Amino acid sequence: MGTTKAEGEGQSVGIEKLIEAVRGGRADEVPALLEGLGATERAAVLAELKSLRTEVRSWEAKRPREAADVRSALYVAGAGCHPGASAAATWLGGRELAPWRSEGSALALRAVTDRSPEWLADVAGRLASRPAVAEHSYELIRGLVERSGCAVPTTDGYVLGWAWQFREGSRWRRSFEGPTLLERLREDPQTPALVIHALSMAESPEGLTWTLTEAPHAHWPTAVAALVGEGVLDRAAVLDAAVSRLLRGGRPRDLRFPLDVLRLVEPTAAEFRERIPDLVGMTADTPSPIAGYAQEVLAELAEEGALSTAALAEMTSAVLFRTEKKLVRAQLTLVGKALARDPGAADELLPPVAEVFGNEDTDLQGRALKLVARHLSAVDDSVRRELAAQAGLLSPGHRPAAAALFGEALEEETGFPYEEILPPVPEAQPVGPPASTVEELVEDMLAKGVSDDPVRFERALDGVVRHAHRDREAVARAVREAFTIASWQEPYHFFYDFRALHAVLAGLLGLLEPSWIEDRRAREPEGATCFHEALTGIRDARLWEAAALIGTGALPFLLAAPTVSTGGIDPLVLVERLRAYRDAGVEPAPADLAQALLRVLRTGPDAGRAEEEASALGTVAGRRLGAWLRADEPLAATVRFLGREEDRTLERWFVFQRVEVELADRAVVREEFPPAFRWLGGTLETAPRRCYHWVTGGEHWAPILPADREVLAACFVPSVARGGSSRQATTEPLTGMAEAEGRVGRAVAVSLALALGAGDADDRLRAVDALLVLASRGDLDARQVGEELGWLVAEGSVKPNRLADAARTAAATGAYATVWAVLGAALPALLGGGKPVRGLGDVLAVAADCVERCGARGEVPGLDGVASGKGSTQLVVQARRLRDALG
Repeated sequence: MGTTKAEGEGQSVGIEKLIEAVRGGRADEVPALLEGLGATERAAVLAELKSLRTEVRSWEAKRPREAADVRSALYVAGAGCHPGASAAATWLGGRELAPWRSEGSALALRAVTDRSPEWLADVAGRLASRPAVAEHSYELIRGLVERSGCAVPTTDGYVLGWAWQFREGSRWRRSFEGPTLLERLREDPQTPALVIHALSMAESPEGLTWTLTEAPHAHWPTAVAALVGEGVLDRAAVLDAAVSRLLRGGRPRDLRFPLDVLRLVEPTAAEFRERIPDLVGMTADTPSPIAGYAQEVLAELAEEGALSTAALAEMTSAVLFRTEKKLVRAQLTLVGKALARDPGAADELLPPVAEVFGNEDTDLQGRALKLVARHLSAVDDSVRRELAAQAGLLSPGHRPAAAALFGEALEEETGFPYEEILPPVPEAQPVGPPASTVEELVEDMLAKGVSDDPVRFERALDGVVRHAHRDREAVARAVREAFTIASWQEPYHFFYDFRALHAVLAGLLGLLEPSWIEDRRAREPEGATCFHEALTGIRDARLWEAAALIGTGALPFLLAAPTVSTGGIDPLVLVERLRAYRDAGVEPAPADLAQALLRVLRTGPDAGRAEEEASALGTVAGRRLGAWLRADEPLAATVRFLGREEDRTLERWFVFQRVEVELADRAVVREEFPPAFRWLGGTLETAPRRCYHWVTGGEHWAPILPADREVLAACFVPSVARGGSSRQATTEPLTGMAEAEGRVGRAVAVSLALALGAGDADDRLRAVDALLVLASRGDLDARQVGEELGWLVAEGSVKPNRLADAARTAAATGAYATVWAVLGAALPALLGGGKPVRGLGDVLAVAADCVERCGARGEVPGLDGVASGKGSTQLVVQARRLRDALG
């Protein structure tokens, strides 16, 4: 039966009203307007919706509120107009349409009330399978699931959304009466399936990780344990999920929920016996709290006789391979008790114990040796030979006891002289030429991580400048096709979210006001600016200069493009670049030339020849380069700390609040360099004591000053000083400093000393790498680094345990003499007079190990006094050991 004319007109009016409501952003009117439309009319509306969706994308900058309202209406209308489940899910999961935390989901559900259960279930499954979409579309997905009657989707995204609504409810309950978390979980029919999945997730939802102290009314583990007790949750399924998740390891934060659930559910001994292999696995690779928990459980099973010797041996191998001293000591105690009960197990248990002979901690070595000595008589000859072979790993201090125990079976020392092992001297790698075609250039600029890699960044920047000089239109056309440039014409895009290459490309396309670019180029750091801003300002000044000149005859290529991976420029190459500028009749851009001068390498064999050729160019730039190459020290800096000799009352301050860095007065820099560079000539006030920036972009600092290592080190001393009191990554520039050229003075020593005591383990590892690289290059002043460490540790700015960890890591590479040279210079300040620094025993243990291995001899002021003390504390024991080794 056909459609009457009146019906057709009515449907046409309905379409117009629906589109009018969507364009007006009136999402609440959409479901009712959809009810009168058939499949054909909805298809016609859908075409209009897609067109409007594209149009709205251009409103964001100038009509954001209107755009948001229209997108909400589009979201609802699209749900009702798409006939296929796949297309509907794609529309509802669209990044710019999907609402925050399911806002508008009720309207979208009303729009699809006429769809079949199969269609609803299909859409729900598709949305739930997309993690980011599922989290923010939880209410919509849940509504689709409940209306269709399909299975609960157990995906990470859906569980995150589910957990979020409990979190919000818990916040609400803080001020008003309402159901508790336990009551809400008990009443929710989806709880059994979703709790099991939540226990298994690689990253636990935030609310589930709250501790009992933080949110007692919303403590998930307590609620889950109660539901297990009530039978709402299957006990075996909960235990299996929690144990399996802990076995996989991960961040401690993400393991807190399953660990707390396991503790509160309190598995029986029988339930633990069923999971012994998993518990043994936990002791191997999981974080310390998890490994410690598994170790405690297995120890209880061992006491009850429920742990086989084979399982205990496997567990022992796993635990004794770990670095945590507490776990290793506990395992040695556990093995000792097991052998006391069953001496016949020595053949299986002592070989794993012998792995500790190679442990970096000599105290643990001694404990393991004593345990082996007590039960050696119970092993057969083959095991005895195996143990004797492992004893060769013992430190020299334990060798006499091992010789007395094993006799001739112990391999004799080779007697070869000690040889220091240092990493190969790093060689700066040549930087390849920029991309030869526009297509390759675009690939370089779009490559992931190009902004974080100074070499790749400089290569791309030089490439775009060169190609734009040859064919500006071709580059502009390629940029428009490859990049989303809608926001480039707004200055705030670069002010709040500075995209380096984007700024240059925006200048190429003419999207920025020239006056605004010139203002950025001419900026000079204020007197109290931190070095973080000052160094970044140099890079920014170059980029805004390039943005102003790109594609013109004034910038054919970059003078400052590095020739080696450190950021340095071969002096003869720079002379050739200046000659090309002269021959083309082009004056160098000020910031580009200034950065080139800072980067030119002045200590190589070609520096003298380059100075002569530069002076002979007959240009101002050539004369500047020649004078720069002749200068003994064009830049210099001094590092001081308040609170030492100057004012003892200030010692309670954090070290980063007391650091002072003064740049030497250099008239040539102040008078001839652009504004952003003048601070290097001494225009900044004494470095501010506080910098509120995150220490980011540090990888770009070293290439700014690759020829002036001491000044570079001075610039980031304030940032590195923060590393002892924060967990920010503060030592990233150290690698560039170690590989740079130029003088080594107190700034380098202080930066290394502070970094070796950084709070973050990765920061300390970078400090170790820098220390070893400097040593391999012959540029390490070990005594000065040690002396700086001495007073920093003595006053509490560097913690002994962190220093010991860094020193132990460096020594383990084979650099025992280098590490001893540093520690030997630090110890007099720590041993002489007054109460010894707490934790100093750890440092002395590393020092003693280094001396025993490298064979150093001599005396350390104050060591005899500590070594002569009474008792058997770590401090006294290690002091005696160090004294004996030095004797």
